[in-house]
Amino acid sequence: MLKINVVIVDDDPMIVEINRGFVTAVPGFEVIGTASTGQETLEIIKEKKPNLTLMDIYLPDMDGVQLLQKIRELGLPVDVIAVTAANDAETVQKVFRYGAIDYIIKPFKFTRFKTALNYYYNLYSRFSKNIKLNQNEIDHLNPNLVMQTEAEAEKEKTIEKEKVEEEMPKGLNEITLKQVYQYLKEKNSPLSAEEVAIGVGLARVTARRYLDFLEKSNRVMLELQYGSVGRPINRYRTTE
Repeated sequence: MLKINVVIVDDDPMIVEINRGFVTAVPGFEVIGTASTGQETLEIIKEKKPNLTLMDIYLPDMDGVQLLQKIRELGLPVDVIAVTAANDAETVQKVFRYGAIDYIIKPFKFTRFKTALNYYYNLYSRFSKNIKLNQNEIDHLNPNLVMQTEAEAEKEKTIEKEKVEEEMPKGLNEITLKQVYQYLKEKNSPLSAEEVAIGVGLARVTARRYLDFLEKSNRVMLELQYGSVGRPINRYRTTE
């Protein structure tokens, strides 16, 4: 199992031990050092090269924002999660602006802490594989984006379903409509109402009603096939 090394930064020894216990309780993480000042944090990061630092904002020699700035200026390859009582918008914005992964406000519940570490574990494990990521994989690194995208997709499906049900003439149903459309799509060639009726197992008149509705919905196109004699034959094909 991938092991992520953590440094805890807080000037309160009791908080350090509480956070140490929380980190230890999450599989895949190990505390390799602690610091109580900004300068001490910089030294321990340079020496032990942790993957993650859990950092308080209120430190005796510099605030966490200044410390985070110095970490970035020095190019130290460490990720940061702020764990602090500071909750003013300006501080939160600056912490994220300088590249923090997450921001946890004291006092917090272990479930919130665990969620932050598990998210980071997933993030770090993806990056450590040193592979190319496609857009979908990158999107899945952001759980909020995934939830939003899935919610929007579900909403669109519901709206489309309600729209179809609202517009569908009496006597037609969505399941059979999908069967007719799918049959046309699979055949990938213009078919007559009779051919669709045989393929789906419907009466010719019923198949014609579904095909007419699909044409009005712009999901299929009507083509006229002319023979040597007699009336032309209506044939339908999908618009995709």
